[in-house]
Amino acid sequence: MSASSAPPQDEVSPDAVQTPAKRRGADTRALTQVLFGQLKNLEPGTPEHARVRAALIEANLPLVRYAAARFRSRNEPMEDVVQVGTIGLINAIDRFDPERGVQFPTFAMPTVVGEIKRYFRDNVRTVHVPRRLHELWVQVNGATEDLTTAFGRTPTTAEIAERLRISEEEVLSCIEAGRSYHATSLEAAQEGDGMPGLLDRLGYEDPALDGVEHRDLVRHLLVQLPEREQRILLLRYYSNLTQSQISAELGVSQMHVSRLLARSFQRLRSANRIDA
Repeated sequence: MSASSAPPQDEVSPDAVQTPAKRRGADTRALTQVLFGQLKNLEPGTPEHARVRAALIEANLPLVRYAAARFRSRNEPMEDVVQVGTIGLINAIDRFDPERGVQFPTFAMPTVVGEIKRYFRDNVRTVHVPRRLHELWVQVNGATEDLTTAFGRTPTTAEIAERLRISEEEVLSCIEAGRSYHATSLEAAQEGDGMPGLLDRLGYEDPALDGVEHRDLVRHLLVQLPEREQRILLLRYYSNLTQSQISAELGVSQMHVSRLLARSFQRLRSANRIDA
């Protein structure tokens, strides 16, 4: 093999510049998939089943913390909210079927959020609710979650009433009773019968949001580099050219391109430490 056709020694894969949060998310999804594959072949109640189940809970606790952060404005200890959300996570793990083709975070999020909402509805009230209405509300909330999972949307009052074999008026009374909190979020002000709240419509966390701050920092550091080094970095990571293609584009040797890239990285790291 000739020297010109040898693989570049200092090339950096585009995957290597992924944000840490994005890599962690991908790793968690991959680990979750592997663990569910192991769990389905184990007998419930065995030590090995319990070990894999505990690993699934541990791996997906960031999902619970993300869901719990939605309720930070309700002045409850965050440790308590996370603990309640973990119960929902455990229930989701026990009910999840990997063969249905649904990602686990998509399946688990409504259960986790529903468990936290149930905690607030059942334990954080300033208006007294009759015991029968309180118990019926628990059934309405459970039926709402089940129907949401089955239909892929929020059920109507009539569908909930038919499921529980009660009148629509009783369902509406339960929904009204469920609003008797000592604090109300901006999300709750937008909720209505058959309409999900704003945060529910936003869906799962967008991993790209974690990169906004990093991109701004990189942009700030890039302008401190010489113009030629800026161009090389853009050709390498924006245009996805190889070092050999860049050397042909600029009329310099591939080794020189490699040295310039290494020097640029060193300057960026040094500037980042100074700014920090």
